[in-house]
Amino acid sequence: MRYYVTLDPGPDATAVIVDLVALPNGKLESSIDGRPIDLDVVSVGAQLNVRVDGQVIDLTTEGVLPNIGVVASGHRSHIRVESERMRSAEQAKKGTRIFGDRIVKSPMPGRVVKVLVAKGDAVHAGQGLVVLEAMKMENEVCARGAGTVAHVHVAPGATVDRMATLVTLS
Repeated sequence: MRYYVTLDPGPDATAVIVDLVALPNGKLESSIDGRPIDLDVVSVGAQLNVRVDGQVIDLTTEGVLPNIGVVASGHRSHIRVESERMRSAEQAKKGTRIFGDRIVKSPMPGRVVKVLVAKGDAVHAGQGLVVLEAMKMENEVCARGAGTVAHVHVAPGATVDRMATLVTLS
């Protein structure tokens, strides 16, 4: 399966191509941008133990695909992971306005720590809109596309459920 992975997505970020093939023996055949890599992944409780070309990385993920938060060996990043199928569907929709990109929803239940935008602010794809605290970790919820903030539905201190509307863009 081919995946497009963008580290800290933003307007100038470029994706790397990650190809993964599950072999009959349970191992993974993998490459990044066409370069073969030695990869092994083991689930250890809520964490993943990942070995890449001999280097071991403890990895914790949070949120829902395609935009997820990752803590790798103590360093936090945000990444966007799209399968080839997801990317093809996105390309097919280009040029049409996607209502789903206009309504930003909470990927998890949590408490609003900060609201990073106000009504009327112009935002770009990947820009942080709201910071949520869930399970004692802060998670930045980002815009999927460019737009203008039409309405902010939450305030700092508010508790939200998964899929609660946070911000509406126009």
